[in-house]
Amino acid sequence: MSKKDVVKEYSNGELTVVWKPAKCFHAKVCINMLPEVYDPKAKPWIKPNNASTEALKAQIDKCPSGALSYYTNDASEDKVDASPETKVEMLKNGPLLVYGTLNISDLDGNIETKEDKTAFCRCGHSNNKPYCDGSHAKSNFEG
Repeated sequence: MSKKDVVKEYSNGELTVVWKPAKCFHAKVCINMLPEVYDPKAKPWIKPNNASTEALKAQIDKCPSGALSYYTNDASEDKVDASPETKVEMLKNGPLLVYGTLNISDLDGNIETKEDKTAFCRCGHSNNKPYCDGSHAKSNFEG
């Protein structure tokens, strides 16, 4: 299994938090919103029992990279994207977020499909262009 394929799950009984480390660009939205749940120095670093299910959902919906997602443990209440349209959001001093399903063609004509959210580099320093890798924070990008 490659590093890109790693997926970790943490459950509070009602909700399972899904973390895909390869997608994370360390915006720290999770840590800033719910420090009682997310502690990168602890093992496990995600403790979903330390917040309500609604608080977890609200925080995860704000994860700019899409590294965090969730599903309810009751299949009848699974998260459904109610808005199929594409939405674009520019993060201050950070990436351009595009919400929705995207088919991205590279220079060789290879097509990669991205689901949910995709963070595109605006600073020019990413080592994973066109995607954001968090380099904007290290380069003090403003924009």
